[in-house]
Amino acid sequence: MRLTVDHVTRYSYDHPVRSVVQSHRLTPSVFAGQQVIDWEITVSEGTKGSTHRDGAGDQVQGWTIAGPVSAVEVRVRGTVDTTDLAGVLRGHRETVAPEVYLRTTAPTRADVALESLARTVGDSDLLSLAHSLSTLVSEAIAYRPGVTHAHTTAAEALALGEGVCRDHAHALIAMARVRGIAARYVSGYLFAAQDGTPHEAAHAWAELHVPGLGWIGFDPANRCCPDDRYIRLGSGFDAQDAAPIRGVARGGAREAMDVTVAVLQAAQ
Repeated sequence: MRLTVDHVTRYSYDHPVRSVVQSHRLTPSVFAGQQVIDWEITVSEGTKGSTHRDGAGDQVQGWTIAGPVSAVEVRVRGTVDTTDLAGVLRGHRETVAPEVYLRTTAPTRADVALESLARTVGDSDLLSLAHSLSTLVSEAIAYRPGVTHAHTTAAEALALGEGVCRDHAHALIAMARVRGIAARYVSGYLFAAQDGTPHEAAHAWAELHVPGLGWIGFDPANRCCPDDRYIRLGSGFDAQDAAPIRGVARGGAREAMDVTVAVLQAAQ
């Protein structure tokens, strides 16, 4: 499938800041499931810094915006050809050992409820167990935008019984780690939900590592594995670690952010 992306993030400050420094994971991952046709990232009044590929195989680009500045716009435009690999991250090069992702972070820490839920299934092979854990998350946390926030933990989302894709991913990661499966958070884009209805275009899911197969994506929010409707950007221990844009503004101003994302299917 050929997908086009138009992603705009606008930051505004209640008074001018001295400077802004950002780190981007906004370039699609390099693996067998997707090929970039064209891709452009622009930052208003920004100066591009160094680029490197980190140990997880993600491209990281630095930007600096000299002040005084009251607003910053980051715009991503591009086209990607995608292939359905049933969630398998085939051909992705990285140097970090999967066992690194057994480490717990605050958003993915399992409480008694998450640990108990994770142990309700007893599949003998890891692939079946991974699918079962994803299904448990889908059933335990209903998809409902606006009921959680950026700092909601997996335990809080489970207790609430509602959340968004970020909460589904955090809960699945927490439960996978309880069962000894390395798991990580993935950020990217989604063309549409499985039934064809519109969905949040900026999306997130989890990847679980199964020896012999490698990393496999699971999207509890849509009860499926990522296919050709998904564009993968980058990964991390949790949502903050895998954030497409991270930054610091110098000047003590109050920051507001507005994001618009459109993912469309293009003619081949």
